[in-house]
Amino acid sequence: MKKKIFITLLIVSVCINIYFLGKWLLIDQWYVANEEDETILGEMVVKAINSNDYRDVSESEQIISIKTSVDRNKGGVFPYHYDISVLTDKQTHIFSCEDDRCTKVEKYGEMYSNYRDERSILPLGK
Repeated sequence: MKKKIFITLLIVSVCINIYFLGKWLLIDQWYVANEEDETILGEMVVKAINSNDYRDVSESEQIISIKTSVDRNKGGVFPYHYDISVLTDKQTHIFSCEDDRCTKVEKYGEMYSNYRDERSILPLGK
């Protein structure tokens, strides 16, 4: 009886460890920001807000939120795997570093915004 309980606990423990190791290897390592990434992304947000591209966006569209992301899986070196997404009522604008020293952040793309055809998630003064 004790042997069966021990083997069951051992199998459960090994499965849980494999799950967490697999999650770290496949997801967290590539897409989750660590403390250093959060600091870099925070500085990039400030640079993005101070850029001329952001100023143009804020004059023509209502900015709803700013979201940061890390994607080490797409290759490249610092800082090309960091993105700042500025969500507006019309579309989402994507900002990233202009050069390898990240002296300037510029807009390099646009995509569909959740807020174009859907209600906002929070009651934003409406």
